Formats: sequence, C-alpha cells, structure tokens
Amino acid sequence: MFLKIGDVIAADTLAVLRRAVDGLSFTDGRATAGWAARDVKANRQAKPTGALQAVTGEIEKAILAHEVFQAAVRPRTLTPLILARYGAGEAYGNHVDDALMRGLRTDVSFTLFLAEPESYDGGALILDMPGGEEHVKLPAGALFCYPSTTLHRVEPVTRGERIVAVGWARSFIRMADQRETLFDLDRARRMVFEREGKSESFDLISKSLANLIRRWAED
Repeated sequence: MFLKIGDVIAADTLAVLRRAVDGLSFTDGRATAGWAARDVKANRQAKPTGALQAVTGEIEKAILAHEVFQAAVRPRTLTPLILARYGAGEAYGNHVDDALMRGLRTDVSFTLFLAEPESYDGGALILDMPGGEEHVKLPAGALFCYPSTTLHRVEPVTRGERIVAVGWARSFIRMADQRETLFDLDRARRMVFEREGKSESFDLISKSLANLIRRWAED
C-alpha cells in the first residue's frame, strides 16, 4: 500500500524541530548505503549525537502516535530514523531498500518531509510502479509510506534544500496485501460507526478485523 498521511507533525512542533535540525552536524550519506546503492547515493545525513536522538525521538513519537500510520503499517518496531539533507546537485539513484537493517526485517519504508515543497526544486521521491512512475513531494510535516520492496529514487535537487526523516518498520503483518485489507476494514468500520454508532454492522466488521489480525499477525 502506498499512502500519503498529512499533518503527522503539527506546525508548532515542526518549527522547533527544524531549528534543532539546523544545529546538527551532517556527513556523507554514502556511509549508511549498501555496496550497490553507494554508487548512486549523494546526500548528507546527520551524525549520531545526543542532539540527533532528541530530534528523531520527537519525530518517532509523533509517527507512532498517528492513528492512520498505526492502522496502515501495524508497526512492531521501527529502525532508528535517519535525517537527510539534499542540496543542489544531490540525489539518490534507483535502489531498493535492504531487506534487513540492524537485524530487523524491513516491511514498510517511510519518508517524513521537513521542508516545504516550494522551498526547493526537484527532490521528488519517485517510485517505480506497474503503471508508471509515481512522483511524491509533500508538505512539511506530511509522511509517505510504501512497501520496502519498491524500487525508488530521489531526483536531483536543483534549488534549495530537501530535508527529510526516513525510516523503516517491521510490521506485525508481513504481507502488504494483508496490511491493505486490514486498513480497508478498519476504515470501513470507522465509517459505519460515524453513521450508525456501535451497531450490529460495526460489531461484525470489528470481529472480522480482530480475527484476521489474529490469523496474520507475527508477534
């Protein structure tokens, strides 16, 4: 499932985080790339410090607290987040994310945008889809998540600076189609609840949702 989630980070919190990000030290992003991706990666990533942990901790807390992210991803755990900057001429060529990161299976990849789209040109996240390429460039505070099996790239930045937090989730639900089914069922039961309250239809959908989670979940 490919999903855009808006307003994951509130505007006031985002402003504080952006000031904190500006105070971090950054280094060559190729240090964290696999041997093949290293040749196509040109960006900068924040050095691991206590200040970085404070920033990524706030971002992670906001992501995990978001109901849509929880329903869509069913996260068991997240990898440590990476803060990346792309200036003019920097990009990340076609690659697929590693299947294992720090001993964690990667099921869902996500990008949280920290710079407003009008502040930079280029820098879209481009996904290789069966029907063609999908270009993603979202407002600051919004998040895009997608299966980690997806071939993707970041197009070159030509003006300004692209600033993002990226991470990966191991889901309780391994298969992407099953996560999408559960997400659709959860949306349906919420719509029924808004229309009818706690009705017989709501209870039956909730029962089916819970039983499918029991069938598919890997705890």
